[in-house]
Amino acid sequence: MTKCSAVRLALVLFLSYFLLLQTELAAQTAGHGSGSDGATLQYVVMLSRHGVRPPLQSQADLDRFSAAPWPKWSVAPGILTPHGYGLMKIFGAYDRSRFAAQGLFAATGCADAARVSIIADTDERTRATGRALADGLLPGCKVTVYSLHFGFNDPLFRPLEAGVGHADVGLAVSAIAGRIGGEPANLTEAYRLRLAALDNILAGCGRVRNPNPARTSIFSVSASLHAGSGDRPVSLNGPVPTASYLVENLLLEYTEGMSNADTGWGCIDAATLRSLMHINDAAWEYGTRTPYIARMRASNLLYHIEKSMAQSATGKPVAGALGAAGDHMLILVGHDTNIAAVAGALNLNWIVDGLVDDTPPGGALLFELWRPRNGGRPFVRVEYTAQTLDQMRQGQTLTAANPPVEDPVFVPACSGADGSCAWDSFVGAMRQAINPAFVRPQR
Repeated sequence: MTKCSAVRLALVLFLSYFLLLQTELAAQTAGHGSGSDGATLQYVVMLSRHGVRPPLQSQADLDRFSAAPWPKWSVAPGILTPHGYGLMKIFGAYDRSRFAAQGLFAATGCADAARVSIIADTDERTRATGRALADGLLPGCKVTVYSLHFGFNDPLFRPLEAGVGHADVGLAVSAIAGRIGGEPANLTEAYRLRLAALDNILAGCGRVRNPNPARTSIFSVSASLHAGSGDRPVSLNGPVPTASYLVENLLLEYTEGMSNADTGWGCIDAATLRSLMHINDAAWEYGTRTPYIARMRASNLLYHIEKSMAQSATGKPVAGALGAAGDHMLILVGHDTNIAAVAGALNLNWIVDGLVDDTPPGGALLFELWRPRNGGRPFVRVEYTAQTLDQMRQGQTLTAANPPVEDPVFVPACSGADGSCAWDSFVGAMRQAINPAFVRPQR
C-alpha cells in the first residue's frame, strides 16, 4: 500500500468513526431529549416562593439595630403587597406565553384551567400569590387556589411544625457545627467585611440626622449554636443570622419599589444590596441547606412532588400525588425555606442576578417532565427562575426580549451531560434525598 493510499484509508476510517459517533449521540439525544425539538413538555411542578411582603419582625425589634426608624409599609407585616401581587401576576402571564410556546398550554382561553392545580400554604401572602399567578397564567378563568385553613400547619410546607417526624437534635447541631469548624464565631469572621458594611448602613451611613443613641450594633449579638426545640431543632445565633433578616428586609424595600430615601435610608443601590445579600445566603446555606436539616424540612414535599410526577409519567392515579393524572401543571406556593430545603436535600445550586443560591420573592424551582417524540422513556429537567432585582423594583413586564432569569439546574445524583435526568434515575435521586421518617404519605 502506498503512503497516499494509507492516508486515504485512515481518513475514511476517521470519517466513518465520526459519523458513527454522531449517530450514537443523536440516538442518545432522541432517547433522553435535548429540548423541545426532540421531546414534548408534558408536566411541570413549580415550587414558588410568595411575592414581596413587609418584614415579619415588629417595628421595635427592627429599630433597635438602626439609627433611624425603618420605613412604614402600606399593609400589615407578612401580607402580600399590591406591588407584590402585580409582580406575581406579571410572572404568571410570562409563564403562560412561555409554556404555550413549548406546547404545554394553548396561547389563550380557559381550556387549560382544568389541567392546573395550585396549592398554597395557609398564610395570606402564599394564598394571594397563588391567586396572582392564576390571574396572570389563566386570566378570566375559574381557577381554585387550594389551601388548608388559615393558621393550620400544612405538612407540605411546614412539616416539623405539623409534627411530621422527630428531629435528632444532637445530630442536627453536629451537622451544622461540622460545616463551620465547630465554632459559631467563624461565621462572623468569614463575613466580617460585609457585616461591617451593613452595620454602617444601619448606622445611617452618615446620612441620618440625630441618630438613635441606643442603637445596637449587630456585632453585639453573641454567636452561638445549640439545641433548639419543637419545630426549630437547632438554634444558630450571632451577627450573621441577625444580619440575614435585616438584609432580607432591605431587599424587600428595594423590590417593593420604595423611594431611594426609604430604601436603606438612602444608603442602598442594587450593587450594594447584592453584596449584602451574600450574608443572607450564608445564613440559609448553613441553617437550612445543611443536608440533615434540609432533608427534615424537604422530605415530605419531595415525596409528594415525586408521586405527582410519577402520576403524570404513567397517566394513572398514584397514591400521594397532588392534583389529577391529566394535569399539565402543579403550582406549590410556599416560602424561601421550602426552596432552600429542597435544594439542600438534592444538592442543587444556581446563580441568579449575581447571587448564589438566592431565593428572592417570587422565585421558583421548576421540575419539568419531558416525553421524547420517538416514544422513549420520559426525562426530567430542573430549572430555577426569578425576576431580577430591577425587574421587581420597576415592575417591568416580562417578555421574550426581557425575560426573567432562567437557570438550568444540574442534579448531581442523576443529571447527564445534557443536564437532564432519565426518569428512573430522577426517581432514584428523589428517593435518595427523602428521609422516610419525615414523610406523611397522605396530605
